[in-house]
Amino acid sequence: MPTYAYRCTRCNEEFDIYQRFDEESLTNCPRCDAPLRKLFSPSGIVFKGQGFYRTDSRSSTKPSRPSPSPSPKPSSTTTKSD
Repeated sequence: MPTYAYRCTRCNEEFDIYQRFDEESLTNCPRCDAPLRKLFSPSGIVFKGQGFYRTDSRSSTKPSRPSPSPSPKPSSTTTKSD
């Protein structure tokens, strides 16, 4: 069951409660009967193992970029004359 955090708008009481998905959200503080606000916080997600980075999913046998072919140098047969 998910845990939801609430804070009272009047007395600033904070509490967590287990609620099913199909249950209605709490609307009034159990202590002073004032309106409640649902609190949101970032979830703790930890990515472990391979496949989470751009370089993890690539094969190590083929290069990541095709190597540029060497461009032919122009052959100069003329010499500079004064």
